[in-house]
Amino acid sequence: MDSLLLYILTFNCARNPVDVDRFSRHFFDALPRTDGSSSPAAPELIVLSLQEIAPIAYAFLGGSFLTPYFSALTQVVDRAVAQYWDVHYVNLVTDNSGMTGLMVFARSDVADQVSSIDTARVGFGFQDMGNKGAVGARIAYRGAAGAGDPLDLTFAAAHLAPMEYAVERRNADWRSLVERLVFSYSPAAGGEIPDTANAEENAPLLRHSQDGHRGIYTPTSYLFLAGDLNYRTSNVSPRPDDHSRFPRADVDPSDPQHYSHLLKQDQLSREMEQSRCFHGLSEAPITFPPTYKYTLAARQAASDPTADNARPDWKWTRTRWPSWCDRVLYLDSPPGTSKRGQVKPLKYDALPLFPTSDHRAVALAVSIPAQSVLPEDTTQMGVPFPIDPEWETKRDAARRKELAVGFLAYLALTWEGNGLLLASAVGLLGAWLVLQSFFNV
Repeated sequence: MDSLLLYILTFNCARNPVDVDRFSRHFFDALPRTDGSSSPAAPELIVLSLQEIAPIAYAFLGGSFLTPYFSALTQVVDRAVAQYWDVHYVNLVTDNSGMTGLMVFARSDVADQVSSIDTARVGFGFQDMGNKGAVGARIAYRGAAGAGDPLDLTFAAAHLAPMEYAVERRNADWRSLVERLVFSYSPAAGGEIPDTANAEENAPLLRHSQDGHRGIYTPTSYLFLAGDLNYRTSNVSPRPDDHSRFPRADVDPSDPQHYSHLLKQDQLSREMEQSRCFHGLSEAPITFPPTYKYTLAARQAASDPTADNARPDWKWTRTRWPSWCDRVLYLDSPPGTSKRGQVKPLKYDALPLFPTSDHRAVALAVSIPAQSVLPEDTTQMGVPFPIDPEWETKRDAARRKELAVGFLAYLALTWEGNGLLLASAVGLLGAWLVLQSFFNV
């Protein structure tokens, strides 16, 4: 094949399990129909960037605690695929950094041509923990011929700092991502696709290069970054009467309340233009309304089975400026080549509001050449920040903190933990009563 079709979707799950039926019905809404066909082409790769995938206790403990949440999303993909094609997708990557998750699915014929997978994680929340953070995967695709250098694809899922005023903090999070989202390589065994659901235990199998540690910018790799980047449309929170100026669904583009006018205030576009974040990355034109923050009433309306075909009524939370928090960015060509425009955006759109979240999912369909990239000049890559020499130490220290916080949150905030505390208290009380009776005999 001459090109690869990628479908990259980002969704803030709001710590809730997804609505499998509704999500699967709309999952491929941003996949373009070509050549007048009623059915889109099946993408070679499907990538999910997930934020707030589960409550903090389950997310920080990880492992089997996250299985129900990831399994629901696998069901979404399977059902969505079954609506259009008689094909099977293989789950290549299921990984997380705290509350941020990444899943990569490959069409079965493509999965056989993936020679290696590497993953990376970083937290830049409180004490570098993963309440905010990023997780990445680098996939080497050899193609049907199986000869020559592989095509490298790097995917990163991210969740940056919230609030209107925190622009500099978000830019700092981006810097942390570049400095500490590091892929560690060593030769892979047997060329088999590893199970990344238990990525930390399988780490030696995930590494394939002898080039040492490398970050998200490499000479031969395409790069896609998707997530709740949290950039807003104002530097301050709304005043009590500002809601009257929020975007409306029932107006034409000339109206001041058409969303296109608010888009001009987008912090992310401004910061990228000033080269303060996401250096070298591009974004397809935004032609959809803000993806955050919708009210509970809007989410309840979205649960109405007749809501799919109804004209939307945007109900915005009055305490937050409606904003395009959820974005998909990309390098238009690998850094080591002089060719530009290698990534061809086909469609960039928001999915409908789902009842489980106050964010709308956003998806990007792109086409890239299927050939490997030969670096021309690695000295002009333009990497904005060097790799932090202490990235591994910081990651390991943060992981220990996550486990401690996760355990405490599990005891305090979950019904299972509450039950464990109650059982322990009853056991201790029983032991004390037994001892009392023994010594009083």
